[in-house]
Order: sequence, then C-alpha cells, then structure tokens
Amino acid sequence: MSTPSLSDLIELGAVQDAQGLQGQIKVRPHSSDPVALLSSKEIWLSLIPRRSAGVAASHEQASLTLYKVKQAKMHSGTVVMALDGITDRDQAEALKGARILLGRNVFPKTDSDSYYWVDLIGCKAIDLQGDDLGEVIDVTDNGAHGVIAIGDAQTKMVKQLVPFVKEVVQSVDLPNRLLTIDWQPDW
Repeated sequence: MSTPSLSDLIELGAVQDAQGLQGQIKVRPHSSDPVALLSSKEIWLSLIPRRSAGVAASHEQASLTLYKVKQAKMHSGTVVMALDGITDRDQAEALKGARILLGRNVFPKTDSDSYYWVDLIGCKAIDLQGDDLGEVIDVTDNGAHGVIAIGDAQTKMVKQLVPFVKEVVQSVDLPNRLLTIDWQPDW
C-alpha cells in the first residue's frame, strides 16, 4: 500500500498517552461517538518531528506510519488501542501527540438518514427561500450540539455559525451536496 498524502486522510483523534505496560495507547477522539476509530482495522499515525534550535516543524515534515489495530475499546472517554508492533510502554509513550488518521473510504457504512460530519464539508447551504448562504467550511461540537461554519470555501472566511439541530437544519441532501436550513443571511 502506498502512503497517502495528509490531505487524503481525516484526523479522528490524537495519542494522549500510554496505557498500561503492554504498549497500548490512549487516544483522545475528536468525536463523542468514535465509531470509525473503534471499528478500524488499521490506522495512520502522523508524527511531527520535534522542534530543534528554534525551527518550527511543519505538517509537510510529518511522517505517516501505518499500523494494524489489534484491539480498540472505549475507556473513560478515551479509546484504548493495541497496535501491531507496539509492545511496551516506552514504544507507546514515543507516540504521544501523534495524530490518528483514516481514509474516508474505510469508515463504517451509515444508515440512509445518517452521515458523518466530514461529509457535510463542501456542501452548499441555502435558506428556506433558496438563497445561497455559502458553503459548509467546518462542523464542530460545542457540547450541546453541532455547529456548522458557513462561509467562503476559497478564503475559508466564516460568515455564519449555525446550530446543527433539527429545528434549523431542515434537510441534508448529500448526493446533491446541499443543506437547506431555516436561517437568514443577516442573522
């Protein structure tokens, strides 16, 4: 398997620490329901080299390494993973801070009425009158509900933050890359 570029992968979490003495890692997931992390058979880890003598490390310098997942389970809000080739605490601690990445194509299938937030990015957002509000640039979680950042995809300039709740988001049409929301451009 050839190494993908960072732009082809989706970051799902980061290695927080080692767990136990057998080389397991504790992953801080970016999602409250990390189904893709828990079901993945292999993951990519992105390690950014440590800074040296005032030189900042860049994402271009990040190295990607593929690991087979032997086991993954939830534990106290984190995902504990056992990776093939990581057999002791020292090896696990060396991975601290690494980003956990997966290709979108290996995510578990969803029901017809559900989707991953990453699939919403790039969708056009319109109001109930059909007026263009912009493009979905990002989707985040504020603890109570999701929040959609709508704006200009070219400049990544956010124009509006819209709650991702059923009272506001009227429909999601992924095949046509369109969200219809009960929202006005001047709100």
